[in-house]
Amino acid sequence: MATSKLNIETFKEKIFDFTQGGDWKFEGDKPAIIDFYADWCGPCKMVAPILEDLSEEYAGKLDIYKVDTEVEQELAAMFRIRSIPSILFIPKEGQPMMQAGALPASSFREVIEKELL
Repeated sequence: MATSKLNIETFKEKIFDFTQGGDWKFEGDKPAIIDFYADWCGPCKMVAPILEDLSEEYAGKLDIYKVDTEVEQELAAMFRIRSIPSILFIPKEGQPMMQAGALPASSFREVIEKELL
């Protein structure tokens, strides 16, 4: 399983249907990471292969998605994305956590092991 792209419709289906109002309710069946990126962004290009590797390493335990902020501007605005990459870590239970900036693989693994799994 590799990373997969989300658009607004797949986001509502797989992550959170914000049109229903109310508090955060994660729709996924396992923890997730969402990479808010743009094709022109240098640091985003550095993070992409790390996330691809992690999606294989944690296959079946974790879903990793990508949101192109140039295409999905409504999603980017909803999460107040001001710099990219911005990474949203979503535990199965509880509130998601946002981290701005390119992270090394070791930092991703630490968050995955301590906060998501």
